[in-house]
Amino acid sequence: MQQEASAIVQTLKSKGLRVTPQRFAVYANLLSRADHPTVEQILTDLNKDFPLSSQATIYSSLQALREVGLVREVLLEQGVSRYDAHIEPHHHFYCRQCGAIEDIAWDTFECIQLNSLRPGLRGESYEVTIQGLCDRCNA
Repeated sequence: MQQEASAIVQTLKSKGLRVTPQRFAVYANLLSRADHPTVEQILTDLNKDFPLSSQATIYSSLQALREVGLVREVLLEQGVSRYDAHIEPHHHFYCRQCGAIEDIAWDTFECIQLNSLRPGLRGESYEVTIQGLCDRCNA
């Protein structure tokens, strides 16, 4: 655990961020999970044992982490921002019944040629979101 904490502190410092208890807690929380939580879920998780953070503090910590590329915002449902510390390129599966989210490896699909867009459009990036039923809901 101490080695993990040191690695988180070093990562934050290497990105030029001041290491605050809140930033540390938010980043550590995101690194420990694969469910792409909302701000509210992070807040509930962090304040479970000791109320330390407000929603505004979580938002500002996430914004700082996002600005330096340690966290990305994932929009899988209209009006719901989720966050992911797994920043390598990947796609997502979203279960439309239970809301489960699962990462899909980048190389699962053939590469999309962004240069095949009509003239005038310049694609810079893409991500595929598959919507359907997970194995629990499909049973």
